[in-house]
Amino acid sequence: MPPYEYLCARCGPFTQMRSMAEYDLPAGCPQCASEAPRVILTAPNCSTLSAQARIAHATNERSANAPRRLSTQPHSAGCSCCSGRTNRMVRKGKGGSKSFPNSRPWMICH
Repeated sequence: MPPYEYLCARCGPFTQMRSMAEYDLPAGCPQCASEAPRVILTAPNCSTLSAQARIAHATNERSANAPRRLSTQPHSAGCSCCSGRTNRMVRKGKGGSKSFPNSRPWMICH
């Protein structure tokens, strides 16, 4: 049974455990026994997550806009696109397009 919050006009807020079928009904105040309507005073708590899931959620939130990288270069040190060397197997067009006249076009170099 989940806890629900109620607000008594005389005594103030209180929490009571009730079944989900009775979530909308008013509850009796434990101090003065008057009927108190249900209110939402605090944000819901997701306490059912395991510790590993909470760590994974925190990691995903932290890296959503800037993922952590191992190095500044995305490829290996001898890569022709990063080292400035030209690759004789690749021809680049004026628009930046690549063609592979002397190699197998279905192979990916990275």
